[in-house]
Amino acid sequence: MVKKSKIFNDPVYGFVHVPYGLLFDLVEHPYFQRLRRIKQMSLAHYVYPGALHTRFHHALGALHLMGQAVEVLRNKGVDISPEEAEAVQAAILLHDIGHGPFSHTLEHSLIDVHHEVISELFMEALDTIFDGRLGMARAIFKGTYPKKFLHQLISGQLDMDRMDYLNRDSFFTGVYEGVIGYDRIIKMLDVRSGDLVLEEKGIYSVEKFLIARRLMYWQVYLHKTVLAVEQMLIKVIQRAKYLALQGRTPEASRALTYFLEHHLQAEQFLADREVWLPRFAQLDDFDIVQALKAWTASDDALLAFLSGSILNRKLFKLELRSQPFDEAYVQLIQQRVKQWNAFGYEAMDFLLIQGRETNRAYDITKDEIKILHKNEEVLPMSLSADYRIQSQVVTKYYLCYPKQAVQGYQ
Repeated sequence: MVKKSKIFNDPVYGFVHVPYGLLFDLVEHPYFQRLRRIKQMSLAHYVYPGALHTRFHHALGALHLMGQAVEVLRNKGVDISPEEAEAVQAAILLHDIGHGPFSHTLEHSLIDVHHEVISELFMEALDTIFDGRLGMARAIFKGTYPKKFLHQLISGQLDMDRMDYLNRDSFFTGVYEGVIGYDRIIKMLDVRSGDLVLEEKGIYSVEKFLIARRLMYWQVYLHKTVLAVEQMLIKVIQRAKYLALQGRTPEASRALTYFLEHHLQAEQFLADREVWLPRFAQLDDFDIVQALKAWTASDDALLAFLSGSILNRKLFKLELRSQPFDEAYVQLIQQRVKQWNAFGYEAMDFLLIQGRETNRAYDITKDEIKILHKNEEVLPMSLSADYRIQSQVVTKYYLCYPKQAVQGYQ
């Protein structure tokens, strides 16, 4: 008997089946295998040691959930052809293929190009490699395919991407507040007038999903220590690029050196995609870690300090508040950092970091979750449930600086 699929043993879902043919061939391609070397949660393992899973894990998990969603919708009479089923699974499999090292953290530091744009370029390149078999998948991914609900399964407020990353990230961090009833939500999905809808009896599972998303953002993704080490890594790359543009390129892999010596905007990347996409495909977390190790011995004292601080977890202090910092307090911290700073005046931009983070679990300005009521009426979530806490925009302000600068003062 001929095997129809490859089985992966996933710690979250158990056995995940990837059908032989196009989907398995995509998984086998070096562009996709690169995702094994990119952490799903960037530097969150500095706080949650188990958070070492990769974009490869996440992509396979999202594929698994998409297969379940397609089966549920077909069983409810939704017309999804075999070609469409394969295409929407290919699209979700490749939805994160454009991520660079440490996922979102360095997205605008190494190159100023959004990962979804690079994902589209990878899909375009793979479409050529696989003789045009990804045309429908690309249309679904971009939202230009006539059946809108297929795109909503990939990029929407109840997409398979969110279903997997909340469940998976909760599992690997041990933060159980993020656990969601993904299986029940998927079983409650349906389609009306071309849109993805959720049966009314699944509404409380969705409310739990939204609450879990809000808690995961503030407890995990935007945890103050995670923010601190991510900001430090951004500053390391900015310093390395500054040196490179001065003709003092620090030791790095060939792949990383390309991007240190060129400050690429989206227009340049798109115009010369044949040059830059293969170079980007060679870049992953390992290039950054290798560079950090080398840079601890750099003749640039600031680069060496920042790199060693990350490697040895000597992290900056980060204060996180619900209101903007008082200017007098910022000036006080700034003065103490200046007194401590032994790297020169220009180092201040790398040693005192200010910013803010915003989040809301449910965005009512985008396509709302549509609820299918028992009388067949379809209403948005905002008219069907008490969604207010999750839809509020929460803004928090941060001030980040070396702990050594304030020792003895605080």
